[in-house]
Amino acid sequence: MSEATTAADSDTDTDYGDFDFIVVSNRLAVDRVTDDEGNSSWRRSPGGLVTALAPVMAKTDGAWVGWHGAPDETLDPFDEGNMRLVPVPLSEDEVELYYEGFSNATLWPLYHDVIAPPEFHRTWWDAYRRVNERFAKATAASAAHGATVWVQDYQLQLVPKLLRKARPDLVIGFFNHIPFPPLEIFAQLPWRRQVIEGLLGADLIGFQRPSDASNFLRCVRRFLGHTIRQQQVQVPADGNAPAYVSRAEAFPISIDVNAITELAKRQDIIERSREIRRELGNPKHVLLGVDRLDYTKGIGHRLKAYGELLEDGSITVEDAALIQVASPSRERVEQYRLLREEIEGAVGRINGTYDTMKNTAIRYLHHSYPVEEMVALYLAADVMLVTALRDGMNLVAKEYVAARTENRGALVLSEFAGAADTLRQAVLVNPHDIDGLKSAMVTALNMPPAEGVRRMRIMRRQVLQNDVERWSQAFLTALRNGSAVNNDA
Repeated sequence: MSEATTAADSDTDTDYGDFDFIVVSNRLAVDRVTDDEGNSSWRRSPGGLVTALAPVMAKTDGAWVGWHGAPDETLDPFDEGNMRLVPVPLSEDEVELYYEGFSNATLWPLYHDVIAPPEFHRTWWDAYRRVNERFAKATAASAAHGATVWVQDYQLQLVPKLLRKARPDLVIGFFNHIPFPPLEIFAQLPWRRQVIEGLLGADLIGFQRPSDASNFLRCVRRFLGHTIRQQQVQVPADGNAPAYVSRAEAFPISIDVNAITELAKRQDIIERSREIRRELGNPKHVLLGVDRLDYTKGIGHRLKAYGELLEDGSITVEDAALIQVASPSRERVEQYRLLREEIEGAVGRINGTYDTMKNTAIRYLHHSYPVEEMVALYLAADVMLVTALRDGMNLVAKEYVAARTENRGALVLSEFAGAADTLRQAVLVNPHDIDGLKSAMVTALNMPPAEGVRRMRIMRRQVLQNDVERWSQAFLTALRNGSAVNNDA
């Protein structure tokens, strides 16, 4: 733990915190759980980001700054496992305006190619700016002198600049987990300049795909006019703040490979996968879609293509079954309520037309499931359908590949998902092309076994060699190497 710098050590009045490594994200790395007796406790979140960064936390005396999930509640910092948790309070109004509003009804659709129309409201922007300031203040108060801070995702794009202004001693990284849109789309944002300036506060800005980094740099050049050499932005001096270099690079995120492969080899999960097929009537083919119920995921396109395959007679309900897991998502947002009605209506029409007493065309599951059940579903499925209209990465595709330890199975993968950059042996598809999507499904279902094994083996090698820990280490190594250049300057 770094000691707080004394007045003799510094020519400023800055009060430094205690932590050398800080992660900042909209949500903390824990979930609150309540037992049958009403007692509450905290449990580490199951996500890959937490898994990747927990070892770094343990080695570097780390803290995690984020909202704890309950509005209108203020909590003191607390410890859980080997990390310090610093809750940032949000009011009910701020959840509505900053999170559901600006983050998920302005930025989310804008960054996903305006598949749904974004809304621009000044009250939402004001809340977004105010909450970002609160996150930055909590982070600055927790960070030791010279600490490394890694800010996560689109909800906190203003934090890097705010941190650099408050604490120029910090090494600041930012990672954008969703796509970054082309200049022509990003230009619609009334606060485009403020967002770009906010991101450029980071020494290193990470994106999922090289195209995302290129889109960002085009926006920097167009709206700020900064000099860009290769992927380095020359940020000019601003008042007393010196000039520095901010870099934009691609760091494709991955999964906790070991956790998935270990589960895939467990006998109880293998038996559960067989039970799933029996529950479906032991069809010849099982297809699987696993998504948050979100308009970016292309669920409607997938269902349309599958329904037409049944109508064409290319598949029959006796031979094939589609399992569609659609986890609940943002159900307070009107667009998501309408999407749920649309998807459930499509499932009802297809099942009403093609179901028999013994067989169901689509088994639709509007639930979230534990990872053990998800791995059992991956093992049960002959074909995984990932038909996102736009996706930063799509880790479900990588989880499916990791789970296929016997190198069997086929992946139909949208070329608009970041995973398509590396999983080139998938059956790649443009999900807007319904005939092409139908053809891809048929190709996957009828792929010769030797060809399927060859493709899956190559994809598994890629996923196994590039897990989420390697992703985090690659980013942090690049961040620290680049910060040395700025410090030397």
